[in-house]
Formats: sequence, structure tokens, C-alpha cells
Amino acid sequence: MASESEKSYEGSSQRSSLLEPQSSLLEPRSSLLEPRNSLLEPRSSLLEPRNSLLDQLSESSERSSLLDLPAQPGKRNPKAFVRPLSARINAQWTATFYESVQQRALHLQEARVQKLHRDKVHEKKVEEKEPPDQLCKEWFNDESVTLETRTYLLDKLLPTLVPGVEKLLKVAERKKALEAAEFEPLRFDPLNFLGEYLMRNNPAYALSAMPNPYMRGMKAVTDELKAQVPETTMHKLAQMKTLVKEKRQQREEVKNIKSQVTDMRKEALGVQFSEWTLDASGQIPLALVQSALRSFLEVVTAAPADETEIYARSLEAVGTLEVKLNEEQFQEYVLSYTKTFTSDRFQELLKHFLQCANDTRDLIRHDIWRQMFVQLFLDCDHGKIGLLDRQRILMLLETFYDSCSELIQKGFCNPRKWPVAELEEIALAEFWGDMEDEETSERRSVHASSVLGLSEEALVLNVILKEILSDTWQATPGTSSIPPQPPAASQEEAASGSVSAAAAATASRDRMGTSAASLKPSQPGLPVEQGPAVETGAPAAEEMVLSATEVAIPQAQPSGSDLAADGTAAPESPEIDSPSQLAAIVGDVLEEKELSPEQQVAAKASLAEPASGLGEEAAAPEQKTEAEEPAVQEEAEAGRPEQPRPSTEAHHATAQASLLSPPAQKASEICERPPQLIYGKPWSGDLPTADLTLEYSDYGKEVREDWNHENSRFPDLRMNMIEIQARGPPSRTSAFDKSSLNLPQFVQLMETFVGDDVSMPSLEKLVAFVKENYMQTEEEKISQLETVHHNSFLVRQQLLLAALFEKWDNECSGFLDMEEVDAILSTFKEGMEEEALNKAKLQLPIPLWHPSGVVKLTLREFQAYIELVVSELTGNEDEVLDNVVEFLMMTVEQTHTERLRGSARRKWLHGIQQAARTSGGCLEPVYQAVFRTLCRDADAHGDGKRICAYIALLEFNLLFPERGDILLRYVACTEYDAPHVLNQILYMDMKGVSFAAVLDDKPIHIPRVQLHGNIHFWNPEAEKRGSFLVVPLEDIRRRVFGILGLDTLRDHSKKTIFVPHEIRFYQGVSNTFSIAYHHVRTQETIMQVILTAIGWVSTRVPSLRAITAYFMEPGEDRMHDYTLRKVMTSDLKGQADIHVPPGPVFSRKENVFRDYLFKCIDCAEVVAAWVYEEHHVAIPLRDVAGQAIAVFDLSLGDRQKLPSCEHKDLQKMLKMVQAATCEILKEDSGDLDPYYVLEAEYVGDWRRGGVLFYRFMLQDLQNCICSLDPWFSFGEIRCFQHPPILVHSILKAVLLILYPQWAGTEEIENWNYCIQKLDGDLIENICYFDPTAAYVQTQPEVLYRCLRGAQRRDVWKFGSAPMEYLYNWTLTCLALIELAKKLQHSQGMKALSSSLLQSSLPPLVRSSDILANTKRSLSLP
Repeated sequence: MASESEKSYEGSSQRSSLLEPQSSLLEPRSSLLEPRNSLLEPRSSLLEPRNSLLDQLSESSERSSLLDLPAQPGKRNPKAFVRPLSARINAQWTATFYESVQQRALHLQEARVQKLHRDKVHEKKVEEKEPPDQLCKEWFNDESVTLETRTYLLDKLLPTLVPGVEKLLKVAERKKALEAAEFEPLRFDPLNFLGEYLMRNNPAYALSAMPNPYMRGMKAVTDELKAQVPETTMHKLAQMKTLVKEKRQQREEVKNIKSQVTDMRKEALGVQFSEWTLDASGQIPLALVQSALRSFLEVVTAAPADETEIYARSLEAVGTLEVKLNEEQFQEYVLSYTKTFTSDRFQELLKHFLQCANDTRDLIRHDIWRQMFVQLFLDCDHGKIGLLDRQRILMLLETFYDSCSELIQKGFCNPRKWPVAELEEIALAEFWGDMEDEETSERRSVHASSVLGLSEEALVLNVILKEILSDTWQATPGTSSIPPQPPAASQEEAASGSVSAAAAATASRDRMGTSAASLKPSQPGLPVEQGPAVETGAPAAEEMVLSATEVAIPQAQPSGSDLAADGTAAPESPEIDSPSQLAAIVGDVLEEKELSPEQQVAAKASLAEPASGLGEEAAAPEQKTEAEEPAVQEEAEAGRPEQPRPSTEAHHATAQASLLSPPAQKASEICERPPQLIYGKPWSGDLPTADLTLEYSDYGKEVREDWNHENSRFPDLRMNMIEIQARGPPSRTSAFDKSSLNLPQFVQLMETFVGDDVSMPSLEKLVAFVKENYMQTEEEKISQLETVHHNSFLVRQQLLLAALFEKWDNECSGFLDMEEVDAILSTFKEGMEEEALNKAKLQLPIPLWHPSGVVKLTLREFQAYIELVVSELTGNEDEVLDNVVEFLMMTVEQTHTERLRGSARRKWLHGIQQAARTSGGCLEPVYQAVFRTLCRDADAHGDGKRICAYIALLEFNLLFPERGDILLRYVACTEYDAPHVLNQILYMDMKGVSFAAVLDDKPIHIPRVQLHGNIHFWNPEAEKRGSFLVVPLEDIRRRVFGILGLDTLRDHSKKTIFVPHEIRFYQGVSNTFSIAYHHVRTQETIMQVILTAIGWVSTRVPSLRAITAYFMEPGEDRMHDYTLRKVMTSDLKGQADIHVPPGPVFSRKENVFRDYLFKCIDCAEVVAAWVYEEHHVAIPLRDVAGQAIAVFDLSLGDRQKLPSCEHKDLQKMLKMVQAATCEILKEDSGDLDPYYVLEAEYVGDWRRGGVLFYRFMLQDLQNCICSLDPWFSFGEIRCFQHPPILVHSILKAVLLILYPQWAGTEEIENWNYCIQKLDGDLIENICYFDPTAAYVQTQPEVLYRCLRGAQRRDVWKFGSAPMEYLYNWTLTCLALIELAKKLQHSQGMKALSSSLLQSSLPPLVRSSDILANTKRSLSLP
């Protein structure tokens, strides 16, 4: 039995082993069929039998009882012997499957599908020939009780029974069984016949013939009944079909609605397209549309952070105006982005597009002006040197401004004031003490009540007449003589009377959207026109306007009398009470001019036209005089312009309503609309002056480039000079110079002077005046040429010496040994110039002594040394320089490998600096660039070493001073060392050589760490074999602020020692990191200055709507355009929104409407612009060289300018920010040692920027107060017996700051006692007072209570310069007192400890940039 059972078991195991491989082989085949099933999902019915067979085989193998037996321990599982398919075999099987099996399956399924189609077609033909019987529908009803029974009968029984009964009846009728007698025996048994029929026609075994119409109808009823039976397959299928049908209907309805919405939006966009200024071909540039879409993210309410969250796809940037869109393309392009927009958001987009269309008209109009200014510059630049005298241009602008009437002056900016004049050019007393009168600050405000009490239309026409009459006071374009001006008294009366009314009318007219050009269609100053110019009417009107300047017509004044040019009294003009009276006066003027009747009729028709809204065609006059002819009417209507900017809310509402539901006729009218005209000409579709800095970047530059060819004297320096030029500042930027203007700066200055509302005749007169009166003498031309040549020589000299320095410093260490340089220079001309070298050494500022004993020469010191040597040598300076450079170049011999190594290293080091410039104030990209450079150099020039690197920065040890005065905190490292090194602290009492490198200020290299006993290992489990290098980090003044460490503990090769050229390169890396690190720290300090300034101006200039600050970040090289990074935004109502580094970045080509920011950076000048119905002013923040490094974007809302008081305070803020920035940059570059005036400046980190802002403000005020005479300046104040509360409050605040012990005493409340203190001692105490000193005990709460009633505007209106000085000095001292208290509170004992430690530290460790609890860290793979 045992043997048999074993045999049976063995047999069963063999069978199971035979089955298991089969099942295992079938499993991969079923898995390989999955791709076919997924690809042929609708055709998988043909593969179901095969799959079911495989499933049955697998299930049978799984159900085998033999396989369920437990496996014997001595025998292996048979599945273990089945190897899985390899990748190669699997790929072959897959390829075979797709080549043969899949094609066969597709063929079979295609045959089956065709057969099904044929059967359906045949059934349809049969139904058409013999329709189904309608009697079978009697079986169909909604009774649910018998539903299942009827369904079963119709499905299982009746399809066979009904034909059988029918045949039974036919047979019985044929055999006459129905007619048999009652007692006659039956020869036909119906039951047997029916039974036989049912057995013969069993549907399970036999196929019935073609069903008759009744059966086909029954089958249809059966299917309908099956669909009503719940919980059945047919019922579920019917439900699914019903659901699918409903979904399909819903989709169709949604699709129809979307189609309707799309059509409506297309119509709205079609109307919107007509609002844009089209070119001659009826198209608009794609770049403008892209800019409008991108700028919508800035103005949309609750805009998401990512553009893909609002638009259907990502935005593009073409960057050129050559790509154009017609109306259909415009609609499709905008709709492709706005598919997901709601109706409200789409309405906001249409409103924004309307604003962008208006901004586009302004861009085109200003571009025409800029073209005129470019041509003016070229005409005035007689020597073609690319520069004009800035002071002479300003003088000409002042002369032209003074020659204009007061009404025309309002369209220009005063050239004696900012922004045309620089803040540094304004005298200090005028800057702080000049009290200007309050002026109207609204740009387009509608004055409800006017002086004359006229209607709005009459007021507009009155202003037009005044503009015509005011031209008589100006010189004609062809002459340069300045016309005589009315007396001062007359001007004052005009300012108080008609000029104010005219200004009010001008504002009202602009608010309505009507300009003088709209009522004078043929005026040369016409900004925008609709339709072609009329040949007959336009010249006549033009002659009328030009001739109006040749006759003297007295101005209409509401009151008073004026003196004529010859001194006689001019007759008073009657008040103009109605448009008809104004038309009568104009008619008299025209008759005196002796114009032709046609010209008079055209002029009267132009004045009779009503004011039209902006953005719409002017309606034809409703009433015409009998004298007007139809031709004249057509001319007047054809000359009627379309205005450039709709600005009223009513027009926006009307425009939106028309855009959302445009009538059909309006669309046809738009299609037939004639092209829009700008100053009588169609737009070309391009903005030629949009990028003057690129087009004229090399205009007038006298830079010698004789070195940039193969046969130059310096072939070995050529590539170095090319690389140095490429690493220079962006080529599009220009440095500001007080004495000269290049072409972009001149154009921008003229555009700033002109403003936004100047007419074309006034502009042409300005251009003609400057062109005729700008003259230079021969001596001035020669002097200017000499200056240009000298600057060219200096640029070439600096370039040559920089290239020579790089050639000598091939390992990029950043310094040269002075002894080596002296040794080579002593051999120049065989030592004959030794005396000249000694004289040069005496004049050279001796570099600081270095602990290593090596006197290092940086690039700047090397250039200064060679320049001194050249100046001491005899001969032509240019020739001597070339000889010295050529001699020093030939003394250095390098192989091709060394030159390639130096070039690669310089490129990597430049990447570190570029990372700092483009990091947005973040140090993480700098750390990444440093470690990436080290790893690349180790792979390329270090024999493939595997290195670990880390950076540690010095801090004062305030927690555990017994462990040393300073510590090293590891802030960044490579990824491998991050768990062990990052954020670790090395104290002075711990093992290590890092502090030795810090104190000795020289690299320390340990070739074999296993043989050194003073190494601190952060990872004690690591293998202690390899090399270790510590390089100190020095600032610009060679003070150590940290270390750069490298080791090769991970490298298990034999060559792990750092060779000399690697050590020198690592010194260069530390030097470059120091520059990058301090650049980021300097940006933080400047950012603190900006925040402090915005906090100050938010309380002084409430009319400002918002301020946004951007930092300029250069491109990869000087030929790449720079970008702007947004760092801060403030609405001046709450806390500023500081963007977490790095902030958002945008380029020039992304948004055309933000181009004014880039113009500001290009020219380093103030730029004003109207964007999105808001007045913006871009103000540059310059470095020491005059290059713009940042820009402020000030939004004034709908104001054209601020009130005088706020305008002055804004200038003060800008001047202080600029002064503090220059101070910080000078200290960072080493040109200026830190100069501390206030005690709070000793904080020594980025918080000093806020103190600097108030320090410069305090110094300016102290200088102003020092210039006051203690008796005469305060004489008006002393005369008060009962002074105003404002004056007494300010004086009390001043005394409480200087004498805080007087708080609450009777003396401070006594006016006579207070004025006794207004003497020279008070002025002297103010001039030397330090609000942040430790001895100051003034409480800010006492000062706030004292100044509670002193408002800024009240002090301004009081009009006393001494009180203005004292008030601003009081607030500045109060701000500094609070700032000093905040710094003391934040530091606690740290300030005292820092000052003590700093005095006790060695000079090399004494740095103003020592970190305080800085925890920036990074790990890099």
C-alpha cells in the first residue's frame, strides 16, 4: 500500500508537474494578450473564447486536489524550475504578436463587423418590405404584476408556440378536421401534431426559418418588456442607454450654449478689435495682445499666483511687432486663452483690453514724438560724437518754458524742478524750505462749478478759443525771436481769472474725452483721426491756424485789464456766455483774417460740432445752417477724429455694454470703417523708438579696438579681452552724467519735459527752437572731442591691464605677488627705468601687510600700479602703455592646456557671481554655484577627485563666551556631509585647524589627515584617510569672515593630495564667493533702506496709491538683455508686501505696457507713463557710477501730479534713499571706509540701512538749520504775542528733545520762556545732537502728545521755512529715537558684547558683516 500510494502520489505529482508548467506558460501568454485587449477593446469579443479556455485550464489546474497537497520537505516546488521570460525573449514574442497575431485578429474582427452590417441591412430591407405586425403590441403594458410572466412567455414559449398553432390550424383546415361531424372519428390528432412540432422546432437544437411579421413584432415587444424587468441585464442595459442618451443631450445642450457664448464673445472681441489702433493693413501686432493678456494678471481681482490657473494655456512672448493678427485671428487667439473664463471675468478682460487699446494709442503718439526727438538729437550733434551738453539743453528748455503763456506752460514740466532737474542740483535751502502754492492735482477731474458759470459745451469751446488766441504770444516756427511777455501784474490777474477757468475747462474737457483737436479736425496737432483726410477742408483749416499766429488778437479776460505789447491799455473782452456768442466772436476774427467763404464755413462748422465721446465716431450735427452745403458737411464729418483715451466711467459702461451685446449693424459698420490715423497718417504697425538703447548703443562711441584682430600687438590677450568685455554691464544701460546726454537720455529728457497733453504745434515749436538755438563753439567741440578720446583711452587701458592680470593669474586666485611683479618690471629696458619704478612705488598706496608675508596685488591695485609706472616713464603715454603691456605679456609663458584650464575656471567663477546677481537676494543659489564649481574642477583638473566641501561663517559667541569669543557655524555643505556637518558649531576650544587659518589669514593644507593629531572629524565613523584644506574667506578690506573647507575623505584612490594650482584656484573660489556673498548682503541693506523710506513716505504722501520696487538683474553677458525682479509692493496703507526671495521676474518682451520701467533703467532717468488708466512714475536708483540698479514704480492713480506738499516730501524720500544707497555701495566696494555718525550705526549688519536713511535726512536738516540767523530767521515767530498752537507745539517738541527734563514743567508751556531759547545755542545744540546716543532720555510718548495737533499740511500752509526745518527735524529725531530703542531691544546685551568683542579681536577678524544668528543652510548633491 505504501508503495502504491507513493507511486500514485508520484504519478499525480508528475501530472501536476505537467499541468503546472502549462499553466505557468499560459500565464505570461494571457498577460501578453493584455496589450492586444487594451488596443482592441471594442473588438475583444473574438478573443473571449480563447481567454475563457485559458481561464478554464488555469482554474482546473488550481482545483486539482493533487496540487493542494502540502509539498514534501525533500522535494522542491516544480514552479522553481520554470524560469521567467527574459527581456530579449519577451521582446521577440511581443514583436511576433504585433506582426502576425494582431493582424489576424484585426482581419477576423473586420470580417465579423462586415457580416453584422450586412445582417442589419438585410433586416432593414425585410422590415421595409413586410413591416412588423402591430397586433403583438397588445402584449405590452405597464402592469408590473404579470410583467415577468409575460416576458418569460414571450421570450421562451410563444416564439415557438405561436408558429406551431398557426401551422396546426393550417393543417387542420387542409385536412378538414374542423368540418368533421360530431360523432365521426378523428383521423387528425392536434395534440400530437403540436407536440411533434414543438419537439422538432426546439430552439435549443434547431434554427427556425425567417420569422414572419408577427414574430418580428413580438420580438421587439419582448425586448421592450425585458428592459422593464428590474435586476436584469436588459434592464441595466436600458438604464445605461437612457443615461447615455441624457448625457449626450446634456452635452449637446452645453455645447450649444458654449457655441452661443463663443459666438457672443467673438462678436464682443470683434467690436473690441475695432477699438485698437490698426496698421495700414487692418492688423495689430501679436505682441500687444500678449502684453494685454499678461498684464491682465496684474489688475484682475483675486488673481492666482500661476498664470495657468486663470488661462487655458501658458502665455507666450513673441518679442517682436512683426507678427500681426487680423480680426479673425485676434478672436481665435484670445478665445484660446479665455475658454474657462466666467462672464464676469470676461467682462473684466474686455474692460482691460479697452484700457490697453488706449495705452497703445498713447504709445504710438509718444513714439512719433520720440522720432522727432531722435532727429533733433542727430541735428544738434554736429560733431557726431554721440553726446550733447546737458546744461545747455536745460538752459534752452528753461528759456522756451519762460516764453510760453501760462496756459501752455501747464502742458510742460518746469525744467527747473524735478523730475527734469536732478534732486542733487536743487539747492538745500530750496529743497527743504521752498513753500510752493497748492496746485490742482487731478488730471481729469470734472469741476462742477466753473468761474464763468457756462455750460459744459460752452466751457469747452471757450478753452479752444483761448488756445487759439494764446498762440499769438508765441514765436512762429520759422523764427527764433522770443515774443514780448505781458507784465507780471497782468500775468497774475490772468492766473487768478481766465487761466484758472481755462484750466478747469481743460480738466473738464479731458474728463469728457474731448480735446481741442476733436473740435478742430484739421489742426496740425491732431492726435488721432478717423477716416481719410479731406483734401479741400484740411488745408483751409491749416492755413487758418497758421495765420492765427501772425495777428495780435487780445485775449478774453473775465475781469481786470491787460496792457498791450506797446504799453497801451487793451480793451476788455465781453464775457462769453454761450456757444453762439463764442461762434460770433470767432466769426469776427475770421472776417478780419479775410479768409475765403469756404474756409470760413469750414471753420464755423468745426466749432459748431458738439463734443463727442471717446472711442466712438462723432455724431453728425443735428442742425445745420442754411448757408452750409452738403460738401462742407461731409468735410466736417470726415475730419472729425476719434479721441485717444476714454476716461469716464460712463463711457466704460457703455463700451462694455456694446461689447457684450453688439448689434448686427454695428459689426458691419466696423468692417467698413476706414483706417485710423495718427496725426493724419496711418500707423505703420511698428514702434521704431521702442528700443533706442539697442539701436543706438554704439552711436558716437570712440573705443579703440585695434586689439581685436589677429595681427594686433597683443595676440595672447585677445581672448581674455573678449571675455572681459562679455562679462561687462548690460550694453543697453547708460550711466547718468550731469554734464552730457547720449541719444536715449536726451530723448527721455525731452519726453519728460513735454509731458502727456502737449499739442503738436507746441511740440513742433519746441523742436524748432532747440534745433535753432543749440550751438557750440569750435573750442567746445574740440574740448568735447578730447574728453571722448581720453575716455576711450581709459577704457582701452583698463581693458588691457585687466587682460594682462588674468594672463598672469591663470589659476584665478584673484591676486598677484607684488615681489614677482617688481622683479619682472625691474628688467624692463634692461633695468634702465629703475628710478621711474621707485617713484611709482612711492605714490602707490601700500597694500595692507599680510600675515603670510606676501604683499598681494588685487586687480584694482595692479591697474593703479601699472598706471603709475606708465606715468613716470617718458614718451607718449599711449605708446608707453602698449610697450609695458607687451613686455609683461611676453614674460609669461603658458601651454595650451594651461590656457584652457584658466579659461574654464574663469567661466565657472563668473557663474558664481552671476548666481549672486540673479538670485533675488537669496544665498542658496550662490552656495550651489560654489559647490558645483568645486566639483567640476575636481573632475576636470583634479584627476577626478571625490571631494567634500563646506562653508562656515564667523559669529560672536554670546551663549558660551568661556569657550572663546568667536565661533564658526557651518551654513552650507555638499550632500554627503549634510547629516554630519550642516548647522554644526566649531568653538575655539575644540580640536581643529580652522581657527588657525582664520587668525593667520592663509590657507592650511594637511596632505594626510591620519598623521595629524589636531583634526576635528564631524563624522567619527568615516575612514580617516585623505587630504584636508582650509581657505579663509576675506572681504574687500581683507578681513576674515569665514572659511571654505575641502577634504578628500571619500576618495579611496592614491592621489588625494591637493596640488598647488588647485589650492590657488580654491583661493580664487573663496574670493569670488566673498564678492557674491557681500553682493547679496548689500542688497539686503539696500532693501532695508527702501523699506524704511516707504514707511516714512506712507505717512507723508497719502495721495500715492502704491509703490513697487524692482531690482535689475543682468543677463548671461552684456549682449543679453537684463530682467527686473519684483522685491516689494506697498499700497501705503498697511505693511509692505515683501516677496520672499527669489521674487517674480519679468523681461522686456513680456509686457509692452511695462516698457517704461526698462526705459528708466536704460537711461537712468525718471520716466512717466499712463498705464491702465493710472499715472505711473518710474524712478531709478543709481549706483556710484550712475548706472541704474533698481527702479521704483510709483502709482498716482488718476492724478497727473501730487499736491506741492506731498511732491516735496516724495523728493526728500528719493534723495535720502539715493544718498544712503551710494554710501552703502561705496563701503561695499572698498572706496569708502565705514563712517559712523550716529551710535545706532554701529549695529554692523543690514539693519544699518534704516539708520542711514534717517542719518542723511538729519544731516540735511542740520545744515539747513545751521545756515539760519538766530535773530532774523526767527523774527516773525518772536513777534507773536499769542502764537498759533502749531508754532508753540513744534517749539515745545524741539525743546523737549534737547531738554527732556522739562517735560511737564510750567516753563515749557510758557511762550515767553520758549522764545528765549531761540538763540545761537539752540541752533548749535541741534546741529550736534545725536538722537541715538545712549545719554538721550527723551520719551517718544511725550513728543507724540506734544505734536498731536501739528498736521503736515498745516505746517506747509503756514509758509515758514524755519518752522518747516524744525518740524522735520523733530520728526526725524523721533524716528531715530524709536529705531534706536528697537535695535537695543532686539539685541539686548548683544550690542554691548559685540562692541567689546570687536575691540578685543584681531584686526583681521574685525568685520562689519559678522553674522548674528544667521541660519541659512543648504545641502547640494
